[in-house]
Amino acid sequence: MKTNEMRFPQILIKFILSFAALVMALNAFAAADLEVNTPGVNALKQSMQARHAQLAGYYANGAVGLTADGLITLRDAGAVPLAARQSVNALVAAENQDRNALYAEIAQANGHPEWQAEIRNTFAQRWIQRAQPGWWVQSGGAWKQK
Repeated sequence: MKTNEMRFPQILIKFILSFAALVMALNAFAAADLEVNTPGVNALKQSMQARHAQLAGYYANGAVGLTADGLITLRDAGAVPLAARQSVNALVAAENQDRNALYAEIAQANGHPEWQAEIRNTFAQRWIQRAQPGWWVQSGGAWKQK
């Protein structure tokens, strides 16, 4: 029993140090400026805003949905006329390219490229929360209509 009693303070110290490191890492990310204003971020936002007008109808009819990983996808190709599918696929690809670039640009502008995954997750949650009623969003691996 004495061996366990002697090791307990060492285990407790390691736990406290690990916990402190985790808290510091989370606090550092919490300080990320997601609204950072750089020429790259501004250009991406403008591109995405211009494209949104073209995608809005496809969000509304359920053809395009918001994924849990911060991207969009052609969720129901049957909701898109055959003649328009190629252009919708191109819109989705361009949007996802800009979204990926936006996450990287924000992480880089904050001086922490390693934060890209956390920034992506934060944006994914925000976009799903802000989706309009009737839009399709991915939640827990399944699609649901807001």
